[in-house]
Amino acid sequence: MTSNFIKRCTLTVAGLLLAVSSFAQVRLPAGYYLKQLPNGLQVMVIENSKVPLATIEIAVKNGSFTEDSVYNGLSHLFEHMFFKANKDYPTQAQFLKRTQELGAIWNGTTSNERVNYFFTFDRDSLKAGLKFLNAAIRFPIYRVEDMQKERVVVDGEFQRAESNPFFQLNFEVEKRVWGDLFTRKNPIGIHNIINTATPEKMMIIKNKYYFPNNSLLTICGDVKHEEAFALAEKIFGDWESSGSDPIQKYPIPAFKPIAKNDFFVKESTIARTPFMQFEWQGPAYETDSASTIAADVFSTILGLNSAKLQQSLIDKGLASGVGINYQTCRYVGPITIQVVPNPGKIKECFDEVMHQISMFDDPGYFTDQQLADAKAILLRNNKYAKEKPSSLPSQVSYAWASTSLNYYTDNTDDYQKVTRADIKRYLDTYLVGKPAVAGLIIDPTLNKQVNAASFFVAK
Repeated sequence: MTSNFIKRCTLTVAGLLLAVSSFAQVRLPAGYYLKQLPNGLQVMVIENSKVPLATIEIAVKNGSFTEDSVYNGLSHLFEHMFFKANKDYPTQAQFLKRTQELGAIWNGTTSNERVNYFFTFDRDSLKAGLKFLNAAIRFPIYRVEDMQKERVVVDGEFQRAESNPFFQLNFEVEKRVWGDLFTRKNPIGIHNIINTATPEKMMIIKNKYYFPNNSLLTICGDVKHEEAFALAEKIFGDWESSGSDPIQKYPIPAFKPIAKNDFFVKESTIARTPFMQFEWQGPAYETDSASTIAADVFSTILGLNSAKLQQSLIDKGLASGVGINYQTCRYVGPITIQVVPNPGKIKECFDEVMHQISMFDDPGYFTDQQLADAKAILLRNNKYAKEKPSSLPSQVSYAWASTSLNYYTDNTDDYQKVTRADIKRYLDTYLVGKPAVAGLIIDPTLNKQVNAASFFVAK
């Protein structure tokens, strides 16, 4: 017993020393405060007194990136079950009654690399709200009758998404981009897995990932950080650590690169308008954080009305919409180009898209003014995104899960430092001349006229 006690103390002290060392290097914006509790729970407090409200959020490094084919979609179902019964409120009716008493606005989201749950209420309800959140995150009750109802709700979200032709195409493209590890990029899940989920499977997820040392608690609004930290430690301090990093204990397999170009045509009667999607595997924050910044700047350039991509497609009537996006991820983020072609000029539109892609890394593809304009837009967008206090916890936790807190603090300034060389490196490494998956979804009747498979192929 003595030996084990000494071992536990040694590990705790070592962990605290590591935390002090790493936290000393964390850069935070003014009004942001960070503390790590002895159990590993990171607590972020954001003092923002614009309105007399407080928002609290608990985020967990969970989501589709932790799911194989046996569990795909259950992180999303777990998110829904969070708002059901728990030890303090053993029925959903009692849970909902308590949210009404608190005057809370609440929700949760599930994405690739994070699940988060958040409540906004009057600042005077902070202590009561934290106790309410504590009961839900630590002491859920998975009642069979609740799960039977919620499985229908979650699967209904999936079915509604499938009624959208854009979703149908994206789903097929993603399956081809990620191959055997598609489930790791598919938060919505798989019908059969969702509809057969059990309380036992919910507990497996909880016992793998729902620990303080895999979570971030954010308290934002008209609060004082000393008081908020004290409340967090009092309420969450006895939440027991898992003793090890769950993401290291259950490592995420490496995504296999796209082996070769894969272009396909999908017919669907609900595709009243044709739609194209092109996708590449982009940078991972873990291995190339610089390119994640360059990707955002380049995507913003291509969204300008003056951009060659817009002028060649929109201004010439070949498409009614075109956009490029990179999704920042710790474990390989996708780069996507989505195009709504003119139904009467689908081949011409496709040919021009391919031509534009081939020129992306040409020195003259964008001007110095366009680069400056893109940086200015990103600066304005960042300021706008931070105007609403209740949105700040979600922004912070996304960065915490998929990048780092320093990334959150620095990325606006980092955008301003991006050079042409940075963008060219990003394009040459991940996009121009690299294998891609591309799909076209089209109504069968229209396809009989255009025979898309005859031209929608890799050049």
